[in-house]
Amino acid sequence: MRPVDSALRPFHLAIPVDDIARAREFYGAILGCSEGRSATEWVDWNFYGHQLVTHLAPERTGVAHHNPVDGHAVPVPHFGVVLTMEDWRELADRVAAAGIKFVIEPHIRFEGQPGEQATMFFYDFSGNALEFKAFADLSGLFAK
Repeated sequence: MRPVDSALRPFHLAIPVDDIARAREFYGAILGCSEGRSATEWVDWNFYGHQLVTHLAPERTGVAHHNPVDGHAVPVPHFGVVLTMEDWRELADRVAAAGIKFVIEPHIRFEGQPGEQATMFFYDFSGNALEFKAFADLSGLFAK
């Protein structure tokens, strides 16, 4: 298996949204992602160095399924990024200040153990679940 690499290639992910203007508010104004190319029915975002595309598809949006993990109801599917601890804390503060309700409040998992990580979950305005993580030691990303 490949080790954690700081020079990973960006991923591309396209997700459904029910309102392009609200997607701009959430991903642009709240998350701080810069906008790339766009058209009437889609927008490219610089999602922390990755290419996220929000496509207008109102019939495809909605609430995710949930699985129990460590006493929390984790939304499935979900996506996100592993940030630095400083960026993770700043994002948690920005999301809270915007009045976004956390599905799972920002907290530390596996404290003092291999794979110790900060995590938080919330939904965008179209019901897409996002998880953002940060590791005190990034080498623990795939720790058992």
